[in-house]
Amino acid sequence: MPEAGPGALSRGVDEARGPRRTSGGKLLAVLDAFSRERPALTLSEIARATGVPLSTAHRLVGELHRWGGLERDGDGRFRVGLRLWELGALAPRGLGLREAALPFMEDLYEVTHQNVQLAVRDDVEVVFVERFAARDAVTVLTRVGGRFALPPTGVGLVLLAHAPAEVQERVLAAPLTRYTAHTITDPRQLRRVLAEVRRTGQAVSDRQVTDDAVSVAAPIHLRDTVVAALSVVVRGDGPAAVRAVTPGVRTAARGISRVLTQSAGAAWPVDPPDAGPDRPAP
Repeated sequence: MPEAGPGALSRGVDEARGPRRTSGGKLLAVLDAFSRERPALTLSEIARATGVPLSTAHRLVGELHRWGGLERDGDGRFRVGLRLWELGALAPRGLGLREAALPFMEDLYEVTHQNVQLAVRDDVEVVFVERFAARDAVTVLTRVGGRFALPPTGVGLVLLAHAPAEVQERVLAAPLTRYTAHTITDPRQLRRVLAEVRRTGQAVSDRQVTDDAVSVAAPIHLRDTVVAALSVVVRGDGPAAVRAVTPGVRTAARGISRVLTQSAGAAWPVDPPDAGPDRPAP
């Protein structure tokens, strides 16, 4: 595909591609080409994914490789480099949260020997920042650093219930993916569930992601704002599975909130407090 001509450049637009990207934007596009499903890419695959000529992809990949943002396998494919992991570890929503949460998560894991998960919200998705799991624990579809939809997960229900009204309305207006026969796909039902989460201070996702797993989650607060969620995912269904782990999840979440509030500084990025669609603003 030819590069934009002088007229398009003067308007800051490539008519074939839309808004013209800066050099920095192209570098970010290269990194964005990698995903859980595509952890290793050839130069040609990167060029196709970013929509740039092969020569441009070669230059961009070379810059990232020299900096340490990309590493090259023995077969010539590229993967995300260790330098990005080092930078990512500096993010306050990862580093500070994990440091506050790990002792409580370890205790909760020792008591339950089940999946113990810590997550934050990034727009309309859950991002998992830590997880403990026993070898024989129920299988979950999450991993550290992975993303998932908000509505079907326990942590996602907590985070969505306390998200700004605009985020909630976008999620409720979009199609809700069905993972099992128990997944909530009716926006009106989901709205009622979110109100119940705010009222009770906990969320239960009963076989919404897989047919054999129940998640119990509680919010983690930084002062008056919910910034993360903690959950335990167990095998089973019904009230018995929920009752067994709920006290521990809530106690651990309160402990993390206390430590986080005592230690966190102003650098922690949070959304402004929001009343939610069914509560009056303060």
